[in-house]
Amino acid sequence: MTAMRPEVMAFYDQSTGSIQYIVTDPVTRRCAIIDPVLDFDARSGAVSTMNADALAEYIEREQLTLEWILDTHPHADHFSAAAYLKAMTGVPTAIGKHVIDMQALWKDIYNLPDFITDGSQWDRLFDDGDTFWIGMLPVKVLYSPGHTLASITYLIGDCAFVHDTLFMPDSGTARCDFPGGSAASLWTSIQKILALPDEFRVFVGHDYCPDGRAPRWASTVAEQKATNIHLARCRTEKDFIVLREARDRTLPMPRLILFALQVNICGGQLPAPESNGKRYLKFPLDNAALTGSVEIKDRAIPHK
Repeated sequence: MTAMRPEVMAFYDQSTGSIQYIVTDPVTRRCAIIDPVLDFDARSGAVSTMNADALAEYIEREQLTLEWILDTHPHADHFSAAAYLKAMTGVPTAIGKHVIDMQALWKDIYNLPDFITDGSQWDRLFDDGDTFWIGMLPVKVLYSPGHTLASITYLIGDCAFVHDTLFMPDSGTARCDFPGGSAASLWTSIQKILALPDEFRVFVGHDYCPDGRAPRWASTVAEQKATNIHLARCRTEKDFIVLREARDRTLPMPRLILFALQVNICGGQLPAPESNGKRYLKFPLDNAALTGSVEIKDRAIPHK
């Protein structure tokens, strides 16, 4: 039986190299948002909603009905707009259930003794193999750890939304050196994705435009197997771990990671206002869990 083919609209955020998606059932016109971005200026501390508002405007313009606001994992390079969009629309938010493991890890890093680590900041936590629907489109959740402890892939019709697992074939695979990351786990997750039918469309979560090409975000399982620059050099798990860990040692930490994770382990909810009505983020200094941050450049940092 041929998998149903959803309509996919991508929204590229140049400042972080992130891709946000609206996935639509062409029959019922019901849709889901995947990995929405809340804009943040690290220099001024200003938060804005340009990206999220563009998603909402597209849904209204196309007369779609939003059913889900989905994240693949707590992101390290941008704030999630899930909480903002839920407040706007009333639509439920969801993420993988292993977000609670990331919450526990980062609770210690940020020293947040009162932080609740049960995932209740989202409306639903998905387990590996869970299924749900977008209109008449079946969706299956595939647990895909490696980049983070909580990463999941959404299999929607003939599409795999893999975010920070695979990138476009000319960019390779995601880094695994953040707290809780694992190159061995990433290898296993990639093998499960590559076991999908060759014609499955693969939608990535970032693109950093190597060699100055235009942004891209869609490939197929067949293309990934044939031409992914990291997988072509690694025929075994051991080879992949050596390559991935060596590459990761050369990468600086993303410039927004310590801002973003504090928000994203809360489902995109900003900290509560303090007595003066202002919100503040907590920033850990000299934490041994955060290694590899030799240089932080003022640009999007590739995950590859």
